[in-house]
This record gives sequence, structure tokens and C-alpha cells, in this order.
Amino acid sequence: MLARNAESLYWIGRYVERADDTARILDVAVHQLLEDSTADPDKTSRLLLRALGIEEPEGVLGAKSVTELIAFDRDHGYSIVESISSARENARGAREVTSSEMWECLNTTYNGLAERERTSRRLGPHEFFRYVKDRAAMFAGLADSTLSRDDGYRFLLLGRSLERIDMMVRLLLSRAGDRTSSPAWVTVLRSAGAHDTYLRTYRGALDAHLVVEFILLDRLFPRSVFHAVREAEKCLQELDQRPNSRIGARYEAQRLLGSARSELEFMAPGQVLEDLQPRLASLQETCRATSEAIALQYFHTAPWVAWTDAGARNGEFEVEGEL
Repeated sequence: MLARNAESLYWIGRYVERADDTARILDVAVHQLLEDSTADPDKTSRLLLRALGIEEPEGVLGAKSVTELIAFDRDHGYSIVESISSARENARGAREVTSSEMWECLNTTYNGLAERERTSRRLGPHEFFRYVKDRAAMFAGLADSTLSRDDGYRFLLLGRSLERIDMMVRLLLSRAGDRTSSPAWVTVLRSAGAHDTYLRTYRGALDAHLVVEFILLDRLFPRSVFHAVREAEKCLQELDQRPNSRIGARYEAQRLLGSARSELEFMAPGQVLEDLQPRLASLQETCRATSEAIALQYFHTAPWVAWTDAGARNGEFEVEGEL
């Protein structure tokens, strides 16, 4: 597979997941601001911006202004609109390795953003968030049902998994210092799309320790950090052309994810809240370093050289980049 196609698929997975997760988090936050009269709009908005890594503007913030910034702003890459636009642009340049249904889904989603944005300004942002979540789910379903399980699919799934790790860690970091009895942990579950599944798993018991344990360590919930780490690690193993190395992981990305997975998998029971913030910060750094290692390994590799007969006497050669 060409490096440019692999990189496009990787970033399509990341951008679609980013739009989906951001819509979920912002939807819950806006509802909280509109329904809870005791909530401080400016404080809640700034907490949300810090969690998403968006620079905080001057002035007092509220539900409307934070929605404009996170959902519709086109000046930074973390807004929902920009994420969908970037996913579409990557898909445009990788049409030969994506299905026509996937392209049509992203293109239709992008073309419908302007109308949904105008509607949200009149009637409220909830329908816009639902639109983004529904279209992201449709794209994921089309990718799972129309792509062969080859390297292209693995790069798409790898990007989705790494972005999910980053977004779930950001969500937990935003509440890591809260009291264990704080009702904000319900907000965390709703923002992660985990509320219903959590209640079924723990029979309705709401406890901060269980909430963090579920989102961070659960083996079966597909949006948990551990599940995403294991999925990304599996993708890297399958992309490795020589997976049975006698010395273990040969590449930095595999080593980083394997180390993170082992730390989560063998964490002692009852220690999930101990040193939570440093642990989450370490996971976030691992996610960043893994992304850089993947880019270096697969996308920014040195080109191989193919000499041509016509230019051999003059030392001319053609350069072609491929994985």
C-alpha cells in the first residue's frame, strides 16, 4: 500500500472518531449547562476546553459561545466541523482504497453540515450533535461491512483506536480531581456513551471507582481505554511483515502500546484511583508518542530508489515512495 493512502486512512479514522467523541462530550456538557441552574457556565466551559486541548478565549463563556467554538469554529482542527472536513479531504485523496459507500457517507455528511448548523442556531444544538453521531456510526458501519480486512482497514482501525484512547483519557482527566461522590461521574459516563452499559454491568451502582474502572479497564466495552489499546496493538501486529521476531516488538509504536496495555492489564485491584492523574497523563503522552512513531515508521519513510535505463549514464533516477 502506498504511504499516502495508508496515512489518509489512518487520519480518516482519527478525524471521524474525533468528531463523534467531541459531539458526545459537548452534547452532555451543553445539556448540563442548560438544565442545571447551579452550574457555573464559564467554569464548566473552560474545563471542557482544557479537556479537549482547545485554547481558552478571553471573556465570559457559556453554552452558546462554547458550542460555537467547539462545534462550528473553522480556525482550529479540533472543532467538529473541521474534523469532518479533514476526514472528507483525506477520503478524497484515497478514493482507490476506500469504498464508494464510505466516500458518499463522508461527502454527504460534509455537505449537510451547513444546513444543520443553521438549524442548530435556531432550534438548539442537540439535533446537530445527533446528526454527527448518527453519521459517524453510519461511516463506521460502512467501513466494517465494505472494506476487506487488509492493511487499509487496519490503518483505519488503528487511527480510530488511537483517537479513542486520547479522547477517553481527556474525558477522565477533566474529572480526575473530583470527589468520589460527585454527580459529575454520571456526566463522564454519558459523555463516553457508556451510561446504559455501565448500569447493566454494575446493576445501577454509581461509584467513582467503578466508573473509572469501567472506562479505563473494561475488557468488553468497545469504548474503554484498554479495549482501544488492545485493538491498536493488534492492528500494529498485523501490519508487521515479520511478526514472529525472536526479540519481541521490533518497532517503537508496538513497544509503547504493549507497555501501556501491560500496565493496564495487570493493575492491582482497587488501585485505579491511586495516582489517577499521573497515570492518565502518561497514557496521553504514550498516545502522542505512538502516533509519531507510526508516522515515522509508515508515512515518512525514506524512499526507495529505482534506476531507469534512460538516465543511468547521467546518474538520473526515479524515486517512488511505498510501504
